Amino acid sequence: MLRIGNSKDVLLIDLSEDKILKIGTPKEIFEGENRVALTPDSALQLQKLGFECLIESGAGKAAGYSDKIYKEAGVKVVKTAASLWKEADVVTKVRQPSTPELKRLSAGQTLISFFNPAVNGEGLDFAKAKKANVIAMEMVPRISRAQKMDALSSMANIAGYRAVIEASNNFGRFFTGQITAAGKVPPAKVLIIGAGVAGLAAIGTATSLGAITYAFDVRPEVAEQVESMGAEFVYLDFEEQQQDGAKTGGYASASSPEFREAQLAKFRELAPEIDIVITTALIPNREAPELWTADMVKSMKPGSVIVDLAAEKGGNCKLTVMDEKIVTDNDVTIVGYTDFPSRMSAQASSLYATNVRHMLSDLTPDKNGELNHNMEDDVIRGATVAFEGEITYPPPPPKVNAIAAKTQEKPKELSPEEIKEKEKEDFNAQTRQQIILLAAGGAVTLGVGLVAPVSFMQHFIVFVLAVFVGFQVIWNVSHALHTPLMAVTNAISSIIILGALMQIGSGSFLVILLAALSVFMAGINIFGGFLVTRRMLAMFQKS
Repeated sequence: MLRIGNSKDVLLIDLSEDKILKIGTPKEIFEGENRVALTPDSALQLQKLGFECLIESGAGKAAGYSDKIYKEAGVKVVKTAASLWKEADVVTKVRQPSTPELKRLSAGQTLISFFNPAVNGEGLDFAKAKKANVIAMEMVPRISRAQKMDALSSMANIAGYRAVIEASNNFGRFFTGQITAAGKVPPAKVLIIGAGVAGLAAIGTATSLGAITYAFDVRPEVAEQVESMGAEFVYLDFEEQQQDGAKTGGYASASSPEFREAQLAKFRELAPEIDIVITTALIPNREAPELWTADMVKSMKPGSVIVDLAAEKGGNCKLTVMDEKIVTDNDVTIVGYTDFPSRMSAQASSLYATNVRHMLSDLTPDKNGELNHNMEDDVIRGATVAFEGEITYPPPPPKVNAIAAKTQEKPKELSPEEIKEKEKEDFNAQTRQQIILLAAGGAVTLGVGLVAPVSFMQHFIVFVLAVFVGFQVIWNVSHALHTPLMAVTNAISSIIILGALMQIGSGSFLVILLAALSVFMAGINIFGGFLVTRRMLAMFQKS
């Protein structure tokens, strides 16, 4: 501060540096929530963007981050939540803010958190009245560029993994099949309903544990992903055009009543054989669809387990009780926990904090610690639900849609008659080709014979026949075997060694020298060819 003038007339000039934006993370007040939106590693990265980081004392304790670790990372530890909300320019949270937290919002302040805007009208009204900016992390559009900010996918990935671990904890047998001295143990059969991020994570975990894994999804484009992970995709005998995930932002949407009945019929067929069911089916901004009915539960074997990841939205299973584990009369365990990511708080916090950091990185394109809330940007606009005193939810559709994988049409299965007809056509086509080649070769040979001497024609005819036979042999061999085959061909072609041996007894020194060199090189071809072939063919043998 610079003072100019006498005691009566004083001009104060602020010579301090530009204000540094502060990012603050309060302690989560939701009961049982162990995650934190700022980790020491993410704080270091945010400081490189020009921000100052604050955290409420004890906010990271449940996730394994003490105040001391934060201080070592250059984070300022604030004693109370009220002080943090007052001091921070940007507040980052995990859970949807409560009413007391919303009351602490101030004009121009930016909140980054899960917000649930579809049913959180009170929160949107508070943000509008306070003229605060709110970025809802669950609203990040599903486009390629935004994957690094997709907190829903990050948390779903953890939930899918943890669901299988929870199922195994309540399942009384091995996942993998084993042969022991006491007898054979069959592998567990796992059915995963919904092949989104959580479903794919569950598939990967179940298959890695050795279970026979089945998966179902209403989007046909995910079948290839499921099968590539070692699971079997459950197909429906239903002719209705199924959903295209590209048109719904990568999410599933509601199905027709006819499709639903076909789906339930398939599940009823599978229920008696399945040991573990993991349901992950959710439709954005709607209650979870009921996919596993009470009669299906009743038909399952005693000791079976159901893990319902949609319990927070009503559950995919009819009997699911939110945040509880129940055991039915026929000894089927149904797990309805909603805090799977929180049960792995260290990993979940790390991933979520990274998602938030990437969001702040996009909000700071110049890396100078100044926010540029560009509402023309698809990602920022899609995630922003309140901005400068206006409610901006719902957002317009992104200019770039989620890209769905193209489905590969299965080749049509031919009848025995069609197979026989196709073989006949292929044979006739091959015969015509051979006749044409023989006719062309005969015409060329005849043309050469009209002008060439007899001694030349004897060798030329042998050459032409060798080319024809060689072509026919190589053409019908798989490309993968061309290298070992050519090695054998080289070895066989070294029959010329016989001619070289016959010339060694010549009276000319030059002829003897050339013959010896020919024997040497032909020998390399013979022995090397067969050795290379043996090594190459060994690569195609299963150990």
